[in-house]
Amino acid sequence: MLTEHKIKIKPLSVNQAWQGRRFKSQLYTWYEEMLLGNAKKRIQGILPDYVHISDGELSLSLEFGVSNIGSDWDNPIKPFLDVLQKKYGFNDNRIYHAEVTKKKVKKGEEYIKFSIDLLQ
Repeated sequence: MLTEHKIKIKPLSVNQAWQGRRFKSQLYTWYEEMLLGNAKKRIQGILPDYVHISDGELSLSLEFGVSNIGSDWDNPIKPFLDVLQKKYGFNDNRIYHAEVTKKKVKKGEEYIKFSIDLLQ
């Protein structure tokens, strides 16, 4: 069993960590369009059209199948979560528990699995 440590410092948000304005990259814009769709470009989004997000505290489960095992496990979380919020109309400040898994897959077989449920 690992020893648990608690340190007294306020967690730093991504917004606090960066100065100045950040802009979406072309790759992020493409990623959003693939997930959400774009009616003007006639792109059908790949996220399911309907996922019911109940009121209350939420639990999130994410699994990222990545071909580049050198990528940090937490890098894909924020962009994907931002798109989920946009698609399903919830605020991620309601997430009180999350599980994230990174799995190695062959190039071309990358994926994302997710579930959002009420916290039990």
